[in-house]
Amino acid sequence: MSTKESIIGFTSARIRSILSEPSDSAARASLARLRRGIGHTPGELPELWGEFLLGMPEELMGSGTAISREEWAVYTALTLFALHQQGKDRRSEPMHAQNISLGAAANRLIKNESEDRERVARRFYAAATASDMQELAHHLRGLVTLLRAENIPMDYVRLAADLYFFQNPDTVDSIRLRWGEDFCRIRNSNKSEA
Repeated sequence: MSTKESIIGFTSARIRSILSEPSDSAARASLARLRRGIGHTPGELPELWGEFLLGMPEELMGSGTAISREEWAVYTALTLFALHQQGKDRRSEPMHAQNISLGAAANRLIKNESEDRERVARRFYAAATASDMQELAHHLRGLVTLLRAENIPMDYVRLAADLYFFQNPDTVDSIRLRWGEDFCRIRNSNKSEA
């Protein structure tokens, strides 16, 4: 199994577990713990270890003192998902939705081209051009807050995979390009429908 497949499988299982948890209080507690991780690095808060490390395949875990790219990717995607899900019913309003990329979700924030485009694009571009995971997570937090306010879901499993490749100098530009294509492709198709 490739690293990407492991990240996808693990992140998908964690989100599915939270969304299908029979106990509302257990699901809320899990989401609340994950939200506390926003703005922190993986491993900084021991109370989160069970939320993002329990059941993680060995090949995704770091070794030595460095946080692995895989841990960063999964941790960031799960904490942002928890922020996005805040205040929403996890059964009737899940904020994880397959096949809605970061670029496509950001695009959906543009309701009025003249009023919203610059505001959304500024936040989206800041995230896309981040130089490291902490900066990227910071900018994504702002975007996710806007998405939550507008009830626009996003594919957090795909985001986790993207975040893994974002950290690789050989693949970061292709991830940025795909985010931009998704952002602009939908804009162009929306214009042609008008």
